[in-house]
Amino acid sequence: MQFLTFYTPAPGAHSGPPSKEYMDQMNKLIEESMKSGELVATGGLTPLHQGARVVQASGKVTITDGPYIESTEIIGGFAILELPSKEAAIESSKRFLKVAGDGQVTIRPLMTEAEACTNDPELWRKTRHDMVSSR
Repeated sequence: MQFLTFYTPAPGAHSGPPSKEYMDQMNKLIEESMKSGELVATGGLTPLHQGARVVQASGKVTITDGPYIESTEIIGGFAILELPSKEAAIESSKRFLKVAGDGQVTIRPLMTEAEACTNDPELWRKTRHDMVSSR
């Protein structure tokens, strides 16, 4: 099973650049998780002012340049995990938070081929293959 996780740091949890110790611990966790096959992909997100939000309501599209959300909603990074269950994803998230510090991780299972909305199994498999191959 694959899961998409989002990390939202606690307000004020991170001020300034990360320390060398923090980066060493995070790099070790990422390396171990990649070697075990648990971590498929991960990444951090740029500051809110570099982004935009695109909303469609009743056929009208509105674009808002960042920042566009409350600081308590900021997603700091993401990971795609390959694990046998939601419980395993929860345990993985606990290990991550021990390094990352205060905040929260949201866990969302990715759709399976049977749940995909494309109605085209070959397209679904190609998309998944391309995502894993880019690692």
